[in-house]
Amino acid sequence: MTTAPSAPRAPRTSLALPGPRAPMTPRALAASAAPATSITSATFITSAAPVAPAALGLPLGRADVEAAAARIAGHVRRTPLLAGPAGPELPRGGRRLLLKAEHLQYSGSFKLRGAANAVLALGARRIVTGSSGNHGIALARLAAPLGAEVTVVLAGGAHPAKIAVIKALGGRTVRVPGGVAERDARARELAEETGAVLIPSSDHELVVAGQGTVGLEVLAEAPDAETLYVPTGGGGLLAGVCLAAYGHPVRVVGVEPAGTPRYARSLAAGHPVRLAPGDTVADGLRGQQPGAVPYPIIRDRVDDLITVSDAQILDAAALLRRRGFEAEPSGAVALAGALRAGRGTGLAVAVVSGGNTKTALMTAAAAGPPSRTHCTA
Repeated sequence: MTTAPSAPRAPRTSLALPGPRAPMTPRALAASAAPATSITSATFITSAAPVAPAALGLPLGRADVEAAAARIAGHVRRTPLLAGPAGPELPRGGRRLLLKAEHLQYSGSFKLRGAANAVLALGARRIVTGSSGNHGIALARLAAPLGAEVTVVLAGGAHPAKIAVIKALGGRTVRVPGGVAERDARARELAEETGAVLIPSSDHELVVAGQGTVGLEVLAEAPDAETLYVPTGGGGLLAGVCLAAYGHPVRVVGVEPAGTPRYARSLAAGHPVRLAPGDTVADGLRGQQPGAVPYPIIRDRVDDLITVSDAQILDAAALLRRRGFEAEPSGAVALAGALRAGRGTGLAVAVVSGGNTKTALMTAAAAGPPSRTHCTA
């Protein structure tokens, strides 16, 4: 599914959240027109129940992303842009492709950015979250140097090696049956029961702003980028990149696993909808419905949403390994989208969002928590 490049946008400073749902934009309508084959593997459930309210109910804009960048600077790595596939590896060649190497982030994924922004801004010392693994790892890694306690609620499909790392970092884990919706509901209950601060993996203003620092760095180092491919699960990273891209003509393309196209389905319906629990090799992207915070941002700014099959994801991960990138399947989704699109002659950037492979996770578990004085070691 592709759309024509959109015209340059007037600068935007903020988005009102959550507010009434606006009519679908031409961009969103085009994004919803996916070929039926790209989403038929997902079971579709409309839900009369509203999504959770925004965590803080505040407007978000690029200024919040810039503030997050300043806040987390001492706790995250400014990851490099590295050369991506070229020539015969890139279908319909002629364009340049760079890779934003978030698999080199201290916690092994971009999730450290949003987690750090929320923890530092809120001064949280008792934290509860629901996570597929990488957000929990990020919070547990932050907690050790800051003297905080973290409880991570995980659904049945969580990777055992990621659970082991959370425990090795000093985090407490709770397993629940069901999917992401049940996981997040239990996390909310635990936070209410214990008085801990709930820091969701994506549906929180501070988390979204922190994830948006990925976009700030990309556009600062590659201001001539024409297309930016972003993996899309809960939507925190895509929404944050959308905020960072306001006022910039770059095309922002969200890439979802074909089995869990919650944002494509929601934009097609004109409101957030809930999918049944889905399965994909991209275990970090199994969210069932858009979050209240990311949804309106994505609705109003994303240029395109495309889906990729598990086979395409695994092919992209194998390609990354051949080029020396240790990326997990979730981390290869954006590249899979870029390879599928394979058009144009300008500069494109794909976010390699995570590198928590089995080997990397075993190393992290053996290392244990960082010291209290060196959060970024």
